Amino acid sequence: MATSIGVDRAPGAYAPPTSTDGAHRARAAEWTEQVHDDITALFTALDGGGAFGEERWERAGGGGGVSRLMIDGATFEKAGVNRSTVHGLLPVEAQRRLGARDVGPDAVHFFASGVSVVVHPRSPRIPTVHLNVRYFELYDVDGTPTDRCFGGGTDLTPMHPEPADARHFHRALAGICDDFHPSFHPRFKAWCDEYFRNRHRGGERRGIGGIFYDHLRPDEDESGADVETLHAFAGAVGRSLVHAYAPIVERRRDEPWGDAERALQLERRGRYVEFNLLHDRGTLFGLQTNARVDSVLMSLPPLAAWPPPGGHPAGSAGARLTAMLEPRDWLAPAADG
Repeated sequence: MATSIGVDRAPGAYAPPTSTDGAHRARAAEWTEQVHDDITALFTALDGGGAFGEERWERAGGGGGVSRLMIDGATFEKAGVNRSTVHGLLPVEAQRRLGARDVGPDAVHFFASGVSVVVHPRSPRIPTVHLNVRYFELYDVDGTPTDRCFGGGTDLTPMHPEPADARHFHRALAGICDDFHPSFHPRFKAWCDEYFRNRHRGGERRGIGGIFYDHLRPDEDESGADVETLHAFAGAVGRSLVHAYAPIVERRRDEPWGDAERALQLERRGRYVEFNLLHDRGTLFGLQTNARVDSVLMSLPPLAAWPPPGGHPAGSAGARLTAMLEPRDWLAPAADG
């Protein structure tokens, strides 16, 4: 999660670089703010009654962010939309955790900007959604970049077995990816399927996936995408939910549900919590580096449950949902099997 990137330093410990070779840092900060505002507006409209509270914060080592949170909305039980643009000195171990290349013996200057979104709907008929887009750069004391990369993605976590929603989500993302390069969707879908797994539960998937990518370096990725293309792609992914997710909310919001559906929703939320606390790299990095804890843990649902073990009876909604989580080609006509 972009909001979790940061290493606290004492005030005055960080001196900004002496030159202004930061055009791409400025570009990333700009689309970070625009995407953040666009997503906030989208979920305010989709909720139909709730409103986001806002808190602005500063990071002692440099930069800061804006955290927006909706609690007990008409449609969303909890919705968090955060952005941050932070900079400073990055210790060696943090460089390694972030996947920086050519890690040397000393701390280096870093810049990170991005948006993180997690939305937990009230109705079990509406899936949970997560989205993150980010830009990361290392640079020398003169401000000259030594490494830069992009990361992000979005994934869907259904709480009720609705294959039509999975098909819609994946097909919308495929359309967006194909506008940039034909390899993006198949590569990033497979990456997402592999990443969002609860390995301590036998590799059980968190949801039905989506797209996920990390460490995409301009002109070095197999697609050949340059830095301008990757900036544009980050913006497109950041705005993808209006096509990939909003129609699902509109379709499902008025469907009836009861105690059985709510129980299954809380169970799946429990699995969501397990992944985010045990396996998510952004969460772990944020907690290990004294980042703003409330932003790091924004993704956790307001309520979750851990029922007794035993699984779900064959043919039940729980059993059908568990089967639906297995990766498949959601673009294929028979993907709802």
